[in-house]
Amino acid sequence: MEHQVASREEWLAARTGLLEEEKALTRRSDELARRRRELPWVRVEEEYRFETDAGGASLADLFGGRSQLLVYHFMFGPDYEAGCPSCSTIADGFDGVAVHLANHDVTLMAVSRAPLAKLQAYKRRMGWRFPRASSLAGDFNFDFNVAFTEEQQREGAVEYNYRRGGHAMDRTPAPEPVVQLAATCGTDAPTYSRDRPGMSAFAIEDGVVYHTYSAYARGLDGLWGMYQWLDRAPRGRNETGIWWRRHDEYDATPNDAGSCCHAADSRG
Repeated sequence: MEHQVASREEWLAARTGLLEEEKALTRRSDELARRRRELPWVRVEEEYRFETDAGGASLADLFGGRSQLLVYHFMFGPDYEAGCPSCSTIADGFDGVAVHLANHDVTLMAVSRAPLAKLQAYKRRMGWRFPRASSLAGDFNFDFNVAFTEEQQREGAVEYNYRRGGHAMDRTPAPEPVVQLAATCGTDAPTYSRDRPGMSAFAIEDGVVYHTYSAYARGLDGLWGMYQWLDRAPRGRNETGIWWRRHDEYDATPNDAGSCCHAADSRG
């Protein structure tokens, strides 16, 4: 892509013009955040159970004594051999923010359907510290629309990101990015696609847990720390396919070192 070369004065005029648009976007983002907070709450009636490093836990237990819980629905199905590399790039930023959230009455927790032993081993491999929980024994992921059955796949009854069908992971045959990402998890595309990424927010008051918000697909864009930086880099995201890897899979060279459904989602 060719770029105009200008004087400092010309650049400053263009930059200050863009600044007004950035400020408008910030104000719009603030307004959307306010509207998220104003969404009605839904009482969680199901008695969900999880396995954690500390043993069995209820959804209320995951709050860790705080009044707010943010769950990242991490793609790591029971039949995966490793966690989704796209979810892994997002999760690489969790340790840095989790401590601040914890000191602001918010617990950040990653939940996956894989057995706890697999989650623990992968956590050690990645060098992460943030808490994780296995929801393998229950319907938590299914109820929050981040896991689906083979029957739902066959019947085209997968409802993800508040609509049925339309997502790249629902296509047959699977797009090449989905096939590639599935292979990095040691599984095939249909098995890989039965788990999806997302985030859900919960609140607890007087011992009652409420669901307050969920987002999926490109609704998770803001959680990708690398993309927030790339959007400000000279060449932007500059993507022609899946270029990212788990952080321990990059070649240790100066050039290499430091869309899953996200890539496959394209601009949908």
